[in-house]
Amino acid sequence: MSVSPVNPPELYVVYLGGDPAPGRLSEDHEVVVVVATGVKEARASARSKWQGQSRAHVDAVRAIRVVDGFEIRLVPTELDDESVLDVTYEPAPSSSADA
Repeated sequence: MSVSPVNPPELYVVYLGGDPAPGRLSEDHEVVVVVATGVKEARASARSKWQGQSRAHVDAVRAIRVVDGFEIRLVPTELDDESVLDVTYEPAPSSSADA
């Protein structure tokens, strides 16, 4: 990706879908976060990260500029992407209305 002052890179969240795997009744879905200079580039970048067995299609794309009142700014860095995935299952708390 080339950085241009006209089209600076932005953070995008892309919701991908894929045809149902054999024996499944519904599509597989995945949320992917990418940096791109536009929606078209974000779509292509997200599809390249698809982990499903079938061919991916894009269901939705959103540029993320503000989250919970905090502005998102992208700054080039030499740091590695060291994100940690927390796969701890945390069910919703039960309420007395469910009883």
